[in-house]
Amino acid sequence: MQTVAVIDYGMGNLHSVAKALEHVGAGKVLITSDANVIREADRVVFPGVGAIRDCMAEIRRLGFDSLVREVSQDRPFLGICVGMQALLDSSEENDGVDCIGLFPGQVKFFGKDLVEDGEHLKVPHMGWNEVKQKVSHPLWHDIPDLARFYFVHSYYIAAANARQVVGGGHYGVDFAAALADGSRFAVQFHPEKSHTHGLQLLQNFAAWDGRW
Repeated sequence: MQTVAVIDYGMGNLHSVAKALEHVGAGKVLITSDANVIREADRVVFPGVGAIRDCMAEIRRLGFDSLVREVSQDRPFLGICVGMQALLDSSEENDGVDCIGLFPGQVKFFGKDLVEDGEHLKVPHMGWNEVKQKVSHPLWHDIPDLARFYFVHSYYIAAANARQVVGGGHYGVDFAAALADGSRFAVQFHPEKSHTHGLQLLQNFAAWDGRW
């Protein structure tokens, strides 16, 4: 049976992610902060919620920045929400935070006065939003284009490499909802909270060989 390591650095929605992975038959799901267990896993999930400064402080304290760089190179790797944002170069949050730098680009604040068509949009962006599939990818298998996923975020990803943007969202501004490069895939939304389409994405991840 394959193993899926859900990285525990104290800042993720770990149990709901793990339960969703178990629900789709992903294999033996391990919530762990043990670097050796993570290295030995067949697949790795990197969730995250909260403030990016606190997240990055814990990630660096535990040495998970270098560990994430290592394990995401040679097996299926999925970043979720702040776990996705942590993979970028930097974030505007907390007056600027350096991140892991696996995907070029910056995490930017939606702003306090986000307006579209004369309507003030609430920040954080919270709720269901369409995701436009930019390219074909194994993790989009059996998920229709413009499927709706559940988002909770005040900051959005402005990707520097458009070829890595495999899913786009719009909330006042266009933003990267999904990024991919090799065996790495990352989403701003919460698949574990996104019902049928979110579970399909996790099932696709469980079956993916990491090639694209």
